[in-house]
Amino acid sequence: MLRGIDPILTPDLLYTLALMGHGDTIAIVDANFPAAACSTRVHRLHGLGAAPVLEAVLSLLPLDTFIPNPAVTMQAVGDAGTTPPAVADLNAVLVRHGAAAAATLERFAFYDATRAAFAIIQTGEARAYGNIILTKGVLGF
Repeated sequence: MLRGIDPILTPDLLYTLALMGHGDTIAIVDANFPAAACSTRVHRLHGLGAAPVLEAVLSLLPLDTFIPNPAVTMQAVGDAGTTPPAVADLNAVLVRHGAAAAATLERFAFYDATRAAFAIIQTGEARAYGNIILTKGVLGF
């Protein structure tokens, strides 16, 4: 065990977060997301919801401040203007960490962005649209 590190973050996931450079992206996705089809670097945290995982990741990972949308979620299919409950919870975590609410991407654009991500964290989130992509920023020393 290490002090100050959320125990949700496994050793392998900590290593992945440390490997990422500024501008790299990581996706946190729900249980229904086709994670294995999108990446070979998938961390599975099946017993956890997306919001607690986002909370743990943001405790260590700075978001990019040089781009307009360092966090993006998937738009609800057929109703891009709605905010599903899982997305509302993710946005609340972002705001607690001093970030703006996430922008949204159309479903297939979100899949493409996830395929380009450095890694994926698949959660046990059972609610629809419990998916978010984060862009890593620069550590302030």
